[in-house]
Amino acid sequence: MAQGLKELVGRVMIDPEFLAELQRSPDALLAQYQLTDAERATIQQALDRLAKTPAGLRRHEFHNALIRRVAT
Repeated sequence: MAQGLKELVGRVMIDPEFLAELQRSPDALLAQYQLTDAERATIQQALDRLAKTPAGLRRHEFHNALIRRVAT
């Protein structure tokens, strides 16, 4: 996993407000990280899935979705 993506996932895991802001305005927050187009697309797909996930499970689901995509 690239460093920018690691930093983003790490922050999501420890900062629930960051995840909420990422869901509200992903482009602004993603601009702060060095990500490839593929990584950005993966993050967007994970965010799309989160809309259907209960709030208490979102950080865990986001992490798992990114790990699955990067590992394959």
